[in-house]
Amino acid sequence: MRTQLCILLAVGMMLGSPAAHAQTYSPDHPVCMHVFTGPGGGDYFDCSFVSLPQCRASASGRAAMCDVNPYYGGRQIGSRRHPHRHPRHHRRSRR
Repeated sequence: MRTQLCILLAVGMMLGSPAAHAQTYSPDHPVCMHVFTGPGGGDYFDCSFVSLPQCRASASGRAAMCDVNPYYGGRQIGSRRHPHRHPRHHRRSRR
């Protein structure tokens, strides 16, 4: 009886918990557009932009806003360094 109660409680907790959502942001592009679809429709993120001006042009006239992707895995926006170049380290000579 005790085992059945525990199983019933565990099943009830699983069915009553909210569904898990996948990652909202794609790490492939540096800029995302947050699109608001209205009441009942929810909203979504479109992370397919390479710059803020490009995203803002697409968001113009829509219920949307653009922002830097916090999960972008590549080079930071505005960084002028070559992505594969590392600063040189000079060795001090011992005297």
